[in-house]
Amino acid sequence: MLATLPGRMMDYPLTLTHLVERAARFFPKSEVVSRQANRALNRVSYAELMKRVRKLANALVAMGVKPGDRVATLAWNHHRHLELYLAVPAIGAVIHTLNLRLHPTEIAYIARHAEDKWVFADATLLPLLDKFRHEVPWIRKVVVMRDEGDPAVPPEDAEYEALLEPCSDAFEFPRLDENAASMICYTSGTTGNPKGVVYSHRSMVMHTIVACMADSLAVGERDVVLPVVPMFHAAAWGLPYAAVMAGSNLVFPGPHLDAKSILELMQDEKVTIAAGVPTIWLGILAMLDAEQGKWNLGHVRTTVIGGAAAPPSMIQGFAERHGVVITHAWGMTETNPLGTLARVKSSLAGDPAQELRIRSTQGYAVPFVEQRHADEAGKILPWDGETMGELEVRGPFVAKAYFSDEGSDRFTADGWFKTGDVVTIDAEGYVRITDRSKDVIKSGGEWISSVQLENALMSHPAVLESAVFAGRHEKWDERPIAAIVLKPGQSASEEELRTHLEGHFAKFWMPDAFVFVQQIPRTSTGKFLKSKLRASFGEMLIGK
Repeated sequence: MLATLPGRMMDYPLTLTHLVERAARFFPKSEVVSRQANRALNRVSYAELMKRVRKLANALVAMGVKPGDRVATLAWNHHRHLELYLAVPAIGAVIHTLNLRLHPTEIAYIARHAEDKWVFADATLLPLLDKFRHEVPWIRKVVVMRDEGDPAVPPEDAEYEALLEPCSDAFEFPRLDENAASMICYTSGTTGNPKGVVYSHRSMVMHTIVACMADSLAVGERDVVLPVVPMFHAAAWGLPYAAVMAGSNLVFPGPHLDAKSILELMQDEKVTIAAGVPTIWLGILAMLDAEQGKWNLGHVRTTVIGGAAAPPSMIQGFAERHGVVITHAWGMTETNPLGTLARVKSSLAGDPAQELRIRSTQGYAVPFVEQRHADEAGKILPWDGETMGELEVRGPFVAKAYFSDEGSDRFTADGWFKTGDVVTIDAEGYVRITDRSKDVIKSGGEWISSVQLENALMSHPAVLESAVFAGRHEKWDERPIAAIVLKPGQSASEEELRTHLEGHFAKFWMPDAFVFVQQIPRTSTGKFLKSKLRASFGEMLIGK
C-alpha cells in the first residue's frame, strides 16, 4: 500500500499561523495603509505589523483568552482589525466580527448566541456598543481602539495601544488542529434570526489559496489590495488573508466609504485590486462620469464586485469609459464566501458582446467548489441556460451546518448547501442569478426575474438604481413593481421607462407600476432590501 512506502510526506496542518510567520519572514517591507476616522492615513510595514500581532497574542493570553473562546470585534477596516484577524486565530481562539450596521438588539442577540467574552471596539463605535453591551452577560472586557481625535476610553475599559505597549513582540504560536474554528460570521438575518457560520483554519487557508490562484482573484505580491467590503462581513471576502499570504500591500478605507474617499485611495495608493458591493461602485461610476479626466485609475487591474448582481450597463461603463475591468463574483457567508467568478474562458474570448454577456453572469465555480441547481421538488436541472432553479453548492470551504445546528433545512442529505438563489446555468457552466427565492415574482404561475428587469432599467441613461419587487394582485397573485432612483439632474417618465423595456421582455414581464424614490432601502451588507419595498408599496396593485 502507498501509505506504507518510505518517504511519504509528514502531515502538516493548514492553519492561519503560517500567514503570520510567512509575512514576517518574506515581506517585511510590504505596507498596510489605513484611513482613520479623522481622515489621516496610518502606515505600518508588515515587519512592524507582525511584531504587533505577537504583542497582541501575548496580551490576549494575559487577558485569559483560551483556545475556542470567542473574541468579538466591532470595527471598521483598519490595521488593528487586521492584527486581530491574525492574532486571535493564531493562539487558537475564534474571532467574531460583529456587523455594526445591524440594529443593536440584533447585534446583542448575535453576541449572546456566540457567547462573546471579549470585545475590541473602535472608539467611534462606543455609542453603538453602549446600546447592547449590558445585554451580553458573557462579556468580560472591552478593549477600545482609538486614534487622535477619537472619543476617550471609558475608565472601565482598556485601551488597545496601552494593552500592547508592555507586551513582548516574541511569541511562540501553538501547533493547532486545522479543523479547529478560526472565525465565526453571522448571516444578515433578513429572514429569521441571523445564523452563525464557523470557518475552520483549514477552510480559511483553502479559501485563501484559491483566492490567490491565477484564474481566481490572482492576488499577488505586486498587488495593492483595497477591500471596500467591510471586514465585519464574510471576512471581507477573504481578501485580508489573501493579501497577507501573498505579501501584497493592503489599503483600508476605515469608516469613509463615500465615492470621493474611495477614489482618492485608489488613485493615491496605486490600488490594483478593489472589491465591494454594486451599490458602492454605482456611486463611484457616477462620480467618474461626472468628473471625466480627474481620476487616474491606470493602476487598477480589476475591481471585484459581488454581494448582489451587477448590472451589465455598469460593467460596460467602467470598461469603456474608464478602462476598469470588473470581475463579477458570487458568494455567501456560508461559502467563506467565494463561490463563483465570471472569468471569460479563452475559447469564448474575442467577441465584445459575448464577453460582456459572460462578465455579467456570476461565472462558474472556483476550484474545489461544486455547483448544481434544482427545482422545488429537489430534481437536478439541466445546464441549458434557460431552466431556472435554486443554486446548490458544496466544497471544502462551504458550510455543512450552522453554529448550534440551526437551519438544517438549508442542507441536503447528500451534503449540498441550498443557497436560496434562483439561477440558470448554461452549457459552459456559467451561473446567472435571476432572483433570490424569497424575491422571485410568481405571476399567474410563471416566474419573472426581478434581476433581469433591474439590469435593463439601470441601462437607461437617467436611472441610477432600480429594484423590482412583487406587488400583490387580485388576479395574477403577484405582479412586478419597479422602484426607481434617478441620477441627479435627470428625469424619466413611466412611459419612457416602459418604452425602454419593450422588445426585450415578454409582455407579462413588464412592470405594472413604477415608484420614484430618493433612495432604495438596503440591508446591512448593502443589498437592496426588497422586503421593505414590499411593505411600503406592495399593496398598490390591489383593485387595479
